[in-house]
Amino acid sequence: MVNNAREDRYWMERALDLAGQAARMGEVPVGAVVVLDGKEVGAGFNAPISGCDPTAHAEIRALRDAAARVGNYRLTGATLYVTLEPCTMCVGAIVHGRISRLVYGAAEPKAGAVESARRTLEEPHLNWRVDVSGGVMADQCGQVISEFFSRRRREIRQRRQQHSGKGSAAS
Repeated sequence: MVNNAREDRYWMERALDLAGQAARMGEVPVGAVVVLDGKEVGAGFNAPISGCDPTAHAEIRALRDAAARVGNYRLTGATLYVTLEPCTMCVGAIVHGRISRLVYGAAEPKAGAVESARRTLEEPHLNWRVDVSGGVMADQCGQVISEFFSRRRREIRQRRQQHSGKGSAAS
């Protein structure tokens, strides 16, 4: 497994492209890509809203895609690149999928289960260890999330103002 900054940036850029697809669908912009032997074998972006599926996180979708393409639910030797620190559910899937390396962009202080809110991968009862590199292109990854929520808050304020303006115009 090659571990170099240029390769990490390359694949994180790909994950950011996927995050953009999520944003265009109105989903929280998180993207993920699974790389095995230098090749993309799985990709996904957040789609729990559009898919009516609480498990449709970018990581889960990328892992499902990779397992289907590889023909094995075990992805030993693979690296998962994701724009946002994974949650507890996704960390569990990473362990069960036997991902060898996790590379993530921005930290997730509220729900991050790798280093922020929890350190799930360090729990001694887990039967698989994952090499972790956090903070790869963290500024760019964090900016995508910040801009999305900033835009969403603006839209909500505008709808409230339009709604309150219509209500007061009635006689």
